[in-house]
Amino acid sequence: MASENGELTGAGYINHHLTNLTYGQFPDGTWGFAHGAEEAASMGFMAIHVDSMIWSIGLALVMFAIFRSIAKGFSAEAPSKVQCFVESLFDMAQDSKDSTFTKQAKNEWIAPMALTIFVWVFFMNLMDLLPVDWIPYALEYSGISPYMKIVPSTDVNVALGTALGVFIMIIYYSLKVKGPIEFGKELSLQPFGKWLLPFNLVLELVGLLAKPLSLGLRLFGNMYAGELIFILIAMMYSAGWGLGLIGGVAQLGWAIFHILVITLQAYIFMMLTIVYLSQAHEHH
Repeated sequence: MASENGELTGAGYINHHLTNLTYGQFPDGTWGFAHGAEEAASMGFMAIHVDSMIWSIGLALVMFAIFRSIAKGFSAEAPSKVQCFVESLFDMAQDSKDSTFTKQAKNEWIAPMALTIFVWVFFMNLMDLLPVDWIPYALEYSGISPYMKIVPSTDVNVALGTALGVFIMIIYYSLKVKGPIEFGKELSLQPFGKWLLPFNLVLELVGLLAKPLSLGLRLFGNMYAGELIFILIAMMYSAGWGLGLIGGVAQLGWAIFHILVITLQAYIFMMLTIVYLSQAHEHH
């Protein structure tokens, strides 16, 4: 919110950077872009965060373009440095899959899928290292939009949507590998046997639904907190040269540390996906 003299307050600055570019239906029935968090909230569940859609899909296309370019230039005799780096990433995903899956549970799709998830989540997280004001204010001054969140993983919809995709794969492989009957028994007869079937079912369903929730909320919570810290440090620039200089050093230090955070969060998301899919392949 701005103050009475029109200047942007600290709360308004934070609110501005945490507001998505939202498109949806207004309470009066018209459609359009929201002009603030209040209008976005009034649009309800069916509103679309356009910025999250653009950046997440755009980064996925960039990822696929990079992989395609490397695949087209693949050379077993004289591999490039980029090719060697990508091969090391694939070896990491393959080793993670092999160390988690049993020898009986063979699925050649898991390692490539895990690598795709790791790189995509890493690219979305990587946007957090761009200065928080550059792109949003550039778009605002050009008249395109006053709101633009460029880190898709700080949007709970993106984080939970990605986790939902993993959850669908968990259900698919549970039914494919175990069959509907065995999967149903696994949910209803464990861990206390047939005499406590209703309790077993509730317990197992809670555990099953907790997988995508924990997967998505862990990513969202860590990235949202990191983005908020960047915003809070950036507020120091408006307090004069002294605090601005301290803020610059703090931004650099947090950015260096955040490189570890964004990589670790992508790796955790990948590993938990592999673990959950490994459980979906196991017979009980």
